[in-house]
Amino acid sequence: MTIAFTFPGQGSQAVGMGKDLAENFTEARAVFQEVDEALGEKLSDVMFNGPEDTLTLTANAQPALMAVSIAVIRVLEAKGLDLKSKVAYVAGHSLGEYSALCAAGTFSLADTARLLRIRGNAMQAAVPVGVGAMAAIIGLEHADVVAVCEAAAAVGACQIANDNGGGQIVISGEKAAVEKAAALATDKGAKRAILLPVSAPFHSTLMAPAADAMREALAKVAKSDPVVPVIANVRAAPVTGADEIASLLVEQVTGQVRWRETVEWFAGNGVTTLYELGSGKVLTGLARRIDKTINGISVNGPADIDAAIAALMA
Repeated sequence: MTIAFTFPGQGSQAVGMGKDLAENFTEARAVFQEVDEALGEKLSDVMFNGPEDTLTLTANAQPALMAVSIAVIRVLEAKGLDLKSKVAYVAGHSLGEYSALCAAGTFSLADTARLLRIRGNAMQAAVPVGVGAMAAIIGLEHADVVAVCEAAAAVGACQIANDNGGGQIVISGEKAAVEKAAALATDKGAKRAILLPVSAPFHSTLMAPAADAMREALAKVAKSDPVVPVIANVRAAPVTGADEIASLLVEQVTGQVRWRETVEWFAGNGVTTLYELGSGKVLTGLARRIDKTINGISVNGPADIDAAIAALMA
């Protein structure tokens, strides 16, 4: 059995996330306290108690999701897990790539929290509200979505943001262009083309100011080579050097999250089990739709942790 750990992205947040971990494990409480101290505020209180609209803010959701993922892995490690000897690869969806890198030792927990706060603020500030949009295209092939984005580019910037697999591709860009692409996708036979309730056009060229902010922030932070290879979002292939990782994280802000290809890469390189560490089960569901030969397991609460340790340490 070859194992990879995956880490969820934005959209997996929910009020109450991490609370049962904090109540049951000192290691989890220590993670949440360190993140609170790094940010200079009680983000953990928002995570545990809401309100939901505050948690959903990009600048809060990103470090919050990372905190829950790292709390899970710290508890697993306290129970005997050695990442380097038990896990072949790590990967994360968008902001989850930072969680993966923190888990693999590239960034410290405090630095990861601060990087994600910078990232969230920069992504939110990059484009005025209402200028950009994102849409989910359901049931259309990748090449067809590329074609509708290219056709809509006559109206404005439009590109694939997330290739999530299972027939779900998210597009992003200028509002008029995204709306045009969504209409063209429906004409091409998409089952659905749904405008998403998001605050900014993530993973599009419009995020260039945020990419500049992350280039500056990443240049200043201490970083180490990960203890296991990280499958980078924009490459869907393993990366092991800290400097190259930082460069790809900058590229990721405006580039495509190639999640379908990431899971396909896992399947083609001997990975049999994907453990999703953190809030929700989104990546576990996507993995099942992308490749049914891979066993997907979500780990986000005390019972999940006990089951995971029993399997991992067997």
